[in-house]
Amino acid sequence: MDKMPKWADVILIPLISLILAAILSTLVILAIGENPVEAVNLMVTGALGSTYGWGYTLYYATNFMFTGLAVAVAFHARLFNIGGEGQAMLGGLGVAMVCLYVPWPHWSIALLAAMAAGMLFGAAWAAIPAYLQAKRGSHIVITTIMFNFIAAALLNYMLVNVMRPAGSQDPATARFAEAVHLPTLHEMLAPIGINFSKAAPANISLIIAVIACIVVWALIWRTRLGYEIRAYGHSETGAVYAGISPVRITIVAMLISGALAGLMAINNVMGEAERLVLNSTEGAGFIGIAVALMGRSHPFGVFLAAILFGFLYQGGAELALWTSIPRELIVVIQALVILFTGALDNMVRMPLEKLFLALRKEAN
Repeated sequence: MDKMPKWADVILIPLISLILAAILSTLVILAIGENPVEAVNLMVTGALGSTYGWGYTLYYATNFMFTGLAVAVAFHARLFNIGGEGQAMLGGLGVAMVCLYVPWPHWSIALLAAMAAGMLFGAAWAAIPAYLQAKRGSHIVITTIMFNFIAAALLNYMLVNVMRPAGSQDPATARFAEAVHLPTLHEMLAPIGINFSKAAPANISLIIAVIACIVVWALIWRTRLGYEIRAYGHSETGAVYAGISPVRITIVAMLISGALAGLMAINNVMGEAERLVLNSTEGAGFIGIAVALMGRSHPFGVFLAAILFGFLYQGGAELALWTSIPRELIVVIQALVILFTGALDNMVRMPLEKLFLALRKEAN
């Protein structure tokens, strides 16, 4: 019998962790001489108070949905994929090649090809650590971390020496053709009478990210492969006894994880920058770890956590712009969220388990 109801594990524990992180963040803001109430109001207004703010919040959230799903799929197979940053970088390289070197007649066709290229490049970058883990016993955490640095070096080389336009000093590709520019939320909502900010970068990739959440949910909980991934993650010995191959599950789970991380590039490379630049991922691969932890590796939880971190990113930018609170404070808040939802999970979980067990005994 479970020690606590499922809803408490999925909703109550993360909520309490968020409250604890908010309390400590408030103390930090007070310590640097700022008003925490005004800071929160500014964050809420800047991130959610206008369609411009919502556009940036949803843009960041889209990135975090893809990388959060990538980490979540690997988590279910008991694999800690910290290589989402590098996989997203290489996904961007694939998207840029498709958008630059093929004369597409329409953005819809280019989008399908870019999605395929981003997923392929991301999966290919995840395949090597997956093979090393499955066949050679190299720890997936170490190899994926190192591959982030290799991906950054490879992308730097490609942008400086191969894909940079002649005469340009900027380590970036040329801007993509007009035909492959993705429709923004402003363009999508205008026909139905909703006036959304033209300057906001949120685009059709948001819809694809939501669809990805649904697809991952169906994969993990409604397919045989998903059952095998979860079974292997719960017990390798039991999975082997049931005829599930650890090598196959490790490689397949990491390929799916890398493909999801690479898919992020349709948002930040094709949708927002409309070219490939250095550091286009902006740390989204690492934020995906926090999103997956916060969302309990469930696609719906990942969706909600991605919105939260999108709010923190955009709200933090507003804080840095209008107050003396440094932008790095948002990194501190994110770290506190990760701390309480991950490392200190038992600090919240154990008292709640005792509480629910006591309530159950009284009811009986």
